[in-house]
Amino acid sequence: MSEKGTSDGSIVEDVRKGSPVMRHDKVAEQGSPERLLAEKKLVRKLDSRLLPTIFIIFIMNYIDRNGVTTARLKGMQQDLHINDLQYATVIAILFVSYCPAQIPSNMILNKVSRPSLYIGACTVAWGLTSALTGITRNFAGIIACRVFIGLPEAAFYPGAIFLLSRWYTKKELAFRSAFLYAGLLISNAFGTLMAAGILANMEDKRGIRAWRWLFFIEGALTIFIGLNAMWLLPDYPHNTRWLSPAELHLAQVRLSEDAGEADKDNAEDSQLQGLIMAIKDPKVGIFALMTISQLLGLSFVQFFPTLTQTLGFSTTVTLLLAAPPWIVASIICCVNAWHADKTGERFFHIAGWWWGVILGFIIALSTFSIAGRYVALFLMACGYVGSYFQAQLVSELSLIKVLGFAMTLVWVSNAVPRPPAKRAAAIGIVNGCGNIGNVMGSYTWKSAWGPQYHQSMVVSLCALVFSTFLSYVIRQMLVRENRKLDADEKAAMEGANRARVEEAARLEGITFEQAMERRKGFRYLY
Repeated sequence: MSEKGTSDGSIVEDVRKGSPVMRHDKVAEQGSPERLLAEKKLVRKLDSRLLPTIFIIFIMNYIDRNGVTTARLKGMQQDLHINDLQYATVIAILFVSYCPAQIPSNMILNKVSRPSLYIGACTVAWGLTSALTGITRNFAGIIACRVFIGLPEAAFYPGAIFLLSRWYTKKELAFRSAFLYAGLLISNAFGTLMAAGILANMEDKRGIRAWRWLFFIEGALTIFIGLNAMWLLPDYPHNTRWLSPAELHLAQVRLSEDAGEADKDNAEDSQLQGLIMAIKDPKVGIFALMTISQLLGLSFVQFFPTLTQTLGFSTTVTLLLAAPPWIVASIICCVNAWHADKTGERFFHIAGWWWGVILGFIIALSTFSIAGRYVALFLMACGYVGSYFQAQLVSELSLIKVLGFAMTLVWVSNAVPRPPAKRAAAIGIVNGCGNIGNVMGSYTWKSAWGPQYHQSMVVSLCALVFSTFLSYVIRQMLVRENRKLDADEKAAMEGANRARVEEAARLEGITFEQAMERRKGFRYLY
């Protein structure tokens, strides 16, 4: 016998595994010691597989995407006979396919039953394309590779945020999303360290240039990781293969309690209808515009090795010096998200770090000393801490009504209404349209403006000021919404969908009236 228990759904003992589980028909009361223990075990199980997997994938995602920036330091641009304008096009062209593909990709992800296979297959596809970059011989060849690497990459980041939102409550989501985003920050450090070793030791091995070996090795690693992701990642709370029926039931109950509605699409909630709802929501449009401006302001990341090279050191030392700012930023990102989860605050946890980037630009504009510009690089890298939270707000609005960039999508994820079809489309729109800022930024850091890059920094500084303004506008919109909810409890019920509330009541084992009462407690995070 695998479990013992009572009809009230209390914790029972698994004889074979020696661990407590929940009966599938009913879970223990929210907040009870038994329930807290069961949730702790479920979250720990998710954390042990989901978080490390998406963390490693995200590392390879940005290593593969930004491989051209490090390969440039070892002769790629000369070997392919491309000028500075063509190089900027090589950087920008990825986003031509990456941006528009995110919206349909997230709509597909919400529709497929096995996101683990979908994300894993896309990871293998971009790893293969990255490896093929090493055999290119001219401008046309590398352009083709960059276009086709953007298509499968479009599935990952907004898809990973959406997948996290299907498993974690809004109070848990910020830190988990920050852990994911730390993969981006670490990738800038780990990628430069890996590149330093490859570029320094693989030159002319088997008659192949070191920058080509860089793409071969990094692409092969990504393919290996993608194949493993197919069985490591979870699917959804109703069909994940490596969780028990009781654990799956508890996962669904947690999310329904968190929002007062079941986290599922109704029969009428098609993927197209979700897209239409997201487009009509004014918050989504403001988030998208804010993200465009934000990513333009943070576009220096695509040229970070080049900026570090202005310190005047050799290629190997330059790549080694490029790593510490991102290591510090990744640590701060997780601490920032942990504190945001504890306080429930969003605006200052996002915009505050942009102000640090602005300070970094001011320092770099004011001095050309090695120490001053290196300190500025640390401040600039930490700007990505704030950019992480926006995604959560769209998801949270998704839950109820209708760090920098990492925090951006988390904020989005917290602020856009159910159904999941709308949340998926909203995240895709914000991240997809927002990456237009990266396209613009590809032409902002022109080598003709180096080594000072004063014009580039002024453009980026102004973009971050505008992004801060839009972030404040969103904050005030949410403050106003919460005041309405405080003044009139009936307003809290306006966005309720009866079918999803009924499903929440069924999952939690309570009456429809009790489920409606629980839903009144929802408030936006800002």
